Amino acid sequence: QVHVVESGGGLVQPGGSLRLSCTASGRIFSVDETGWYRQAPGSERELVAEMDSGGRTYYDNRVKGRFTISRDNAKNTVYLQMNSLKPGDTAVYYCNVKLRIAIETELNYWGQGTQVTVSS
Repeated sequence: QVHVVESGGGLVQPGGSLRLSCTASGRIFSVDETGWYRQAPGSERELVAEMDSGGRTYYDNRVKGRFTISRDNAKNTVYLQMNSLKPGDTAVYYCNVKLRIAIETELNYWGQGTQVTVSS
């Protein structure tokens, strides 16, 4: 059984920083693609950043240059460093982890979500 747990959200003033963490634990053979999504009230969930197993990254244009996705493969953990936060970044942030529990079996997991609020 696999568990995916997020942490690191909170309330921050505009211009501030937060770091989100997402750790997968359990019977894991390998971690493939990892990503961070966000969902604001009344909006659909949208992709913010992602990183594949080779370290290649993608960022939404609205966060490019401010957010950084990274991974610690030894800990099966993915991070999202968020700098220069704006009120428009306010949302529930979800991590997504595509992993294998065996070489032929890839599964998709979501974290529980963590609230990020940017407000003065």
